[in-house]
Amino acid sequence: MSILIKPIITEKATAQSEDLNVYAFEVARSANKVEIKKAVEEFYGVNVETVRTAIVPAKFQTKYTKAGLVRGRKPAYKKALVKVVSGETIDLDGNILIQWV
Repeated sequence: MSILIKPIITEKATAQSEDLNVYAFEVARSANKVEIKKAVEEFYGVNVETVRTAIVPAKFQTKYTKAGLVRGRKPAYKKALVKVVSGETIDLDGNILIQWV
């Protein structure tokens, strides 16, 4: 899927999915709400109620290492908050494969 890049799994996103039935995804910058809704419904097999989008700005980072200061930048991305109809859930952990080394 070129629209859905990856699900966002953080403490806040997990709490929202448990309490409010809202799931967070990183999506393509060019995707609109209608395309995001169709992609989630097709990929996960659920009915989507609403979609909210936000562009997360780029952030600068500074790391202190043995070699000195290393400065870098995290890129900006588009985030979609998808609310699923009550009674339905998305299993985000089911698609994760653990590779043992």
